[in-house]
Amino acid sequence: MSRFPAGGYSNRIVRVREMLSTAITARTASFICVEGMVNELKIALIVGARPNFIKIAPIVRELEERRMDYTLIHTGQHYDFEMSETFFASLGLREPDYYIGIGSGTNNYQTAKAMLGLEGVLDETGPDLVVVVGDVNSTLAGALSAVKLGIEVAHVEAGLRSFDRSMPEEINRVLTDAISDLLFTSCEDADENLAREGISRDKIFFVGNIMIDTLVDLMPEIRRSTILEEFGLKRGEYAFVTLHRPSNVDARETLAEIAGALESIGGMGLRIVFPVHPRTRRRIGDFGLTGRFDGIQNLILLDPLGYVESMAATYSARLVLTDSGGLQEETTYLGIPCLTLRPNTERPVTIRIGTNVLLDKGPSMIPSAMSTILEGGEIPHRIPDLWDGNTAKRIIETVIDRL
Repeated sequence: MSRFPAGGYSNRIVRVREMLSTAITARTASFICVEGMVNELKIALIVGARPNFIKIAPIVRELEERRMDYTLIHTGQHYDFEMSETFFASLGLREPDYYIGIGSGTNNYQTAKAMLGLEGVLDETGPDLVVVVGDVNSTLAGALSAVKLGIEVAHVEAGLRSFDRSMPEEINRVLTDAISDLLFTSCEDADENLAREGISRDKIFFVGNIMIDTLVDLMPEIRRSTILEEFGLKRGEYAFVTLHRPSNVDARETLAEIAGALESIGGMGLRIVFPVHPRTRRRIGDFGLTGRFDGIQNLILLDPLGYVESMAATYSARLVLTDSGGLQEETTYLGIPCLTLRPNTERPVTIRIGTNVLLDKGPSMIPSAMSTILEGGEIPHRIPDLWDGNTAKRIIETVIDRL
């Protein structure tokens, strides 16, 4: 005796197939609809200075892989060829769709001029979302311009705090975070900073470090770089130096003290590779210190380097001396000892678990700190969570989910 009436089993199979077909068709239609909405999403990316280019490059690659529409806007805050076009080329970025050309000036002048230019561009392009990165004047100008036009803002590298309001970058960070709709953070410290400032947790997304995306992506090129051969350098036998902050280079006494520290290090036999920022070079000349720097033993003074060359020099250095924010993170990822010549840092995770040492008492600390490293003092460290090269992917997935 059959368990089912005649034809019952086959009829049920037909009905199940029909149900599956209907469900698949509905799901496909839904997917097509969502994909269409994603493709119609218009995103404006605003950059202005060299650190911005490094941070925006992975986001550009992710958008292009997903065939999403974006507009790249360069305010021109960094207007030197070496600090702008060279970096665009080395990072594989296309030429910006708009170049505002604000040039040099005070913090207020740059912010105001950028806002005037951005207002017209954003009004013309009508993006659904403006993405700003980092903490330069163009970052704040982009966020303010968007908010006043009723456009949502995403801040990449949100929540970093030095707690030093004398730093223009700190003001830019705090104000940008206060008006942003999506806040993408690189460490859990940043999440807590934002929460303490009263920002809703549903706006905060811990996605990892966008700087490391670029580093990971370009590591094959970095390893192939010939910069060491060009200057007769050997891995682990030189120090890499970058200095540009006003607190270090805008006072003759401080800059002369830095020269004295480099003289001490050069006298130890350690070669020093120093690509000189345009601001630093001007100050060296203004203060009559050109001859002194030129005469430092074992010091190699260079013009600014592109990203790949700069990272290749960092990757093979025995140690790094810097006042940059990004190098604190990149050296932590690479495991290179880093001495940060600043009274504070907005990246404490690089000190707590990374390779960074803060020289908060000034240039007088440089020789002894370098000696400690050269004598074999290793810095126990680990790579912070989500510094894995996938930050841009997490950012764009969040943007799609939220918008």
